[in-house]
Amino acid sequence: MTEHSGRDTELTVAARFNGPPDSANGGYLSGLLAQHVDAPAVRVRLHQPPPLRTPMPVRRAPGGGVRLLLGEDTVAEAVPAPVPARRIEPVPLAEAERASAGYRGRHGHPFPTCFVCGPARRVGDGLRLFAGPLDDEARTDTVACAWTPGADPAGVPLAWAALDCPGGWSVDITGRPMLLGQLTAAVFAVPRPGEPHVVLGRLLGVEGRKVHTASALYDTAGAELARAEAVWIRLRQP
Repeated sequence: MTEHSGRDTELTVAARFNGPPDSANGGYLSGLLAQHVDAPAVRVRLHQPPPLRTPMPVRRAPGGGVRLLLGEDTVAEAVPAPVPARRIEPVPLAEAERASAGYRGRHGHPFPTCFVCGPARRVGDGLRLFAGPLDDEARTDTVACAWTPGADPAGVPLAWAALDCPGGWSVDITGRPMLLGQLTAAVFAVPRPGEPHVVLGRLLGVEGRKVHTASALYDTAGAELARAEAVWIRLRQP
């Protein structure tokens, strides 16, 4: 498990919770850092790839926010934010399961060992959230998948992780990888281990190298557990 001790000390991301092979999954790291901010919704901005297995101080900042440091450099900062305004309408569990068949990342995934969406992760190790396009001509910008959290308590960081990659896969990134730059999320209720959930992602727009997405987490009764909006940065092509 990733561990953090106290609310003003250090945060360390265990190797299991990677995104790219040598850095932390941005959504999971954001969820860990968000727990240090007392607000209904939190915006986390990533300034550099968060390292794994490295103790990083969490320092209080003005306005109720915090900064995650590596030496004198800021790795990420988290601040109170408004609850994301966009709501993605849920779909039935069976529809989300069917959408996974079209997951673009099954082949040519830029980071196949990603804790959240990597197809190379074993069942019970990674989350294996394979969000694929909905079979709905009116929602061609939306992807979905099913997720049943494991026996370990899911908690807030895993809810943030689940809101991360499915939004990114609302565009095809197999040919041009991108990394999370900013994630704003509100968790209304934590996902329940052993019970199926539905995760959705939606493309909001593209602005140069920036990709804007939204995502949402629902239980099978249609209750919204969490929602988020993200800004992704496409890597420069060689």
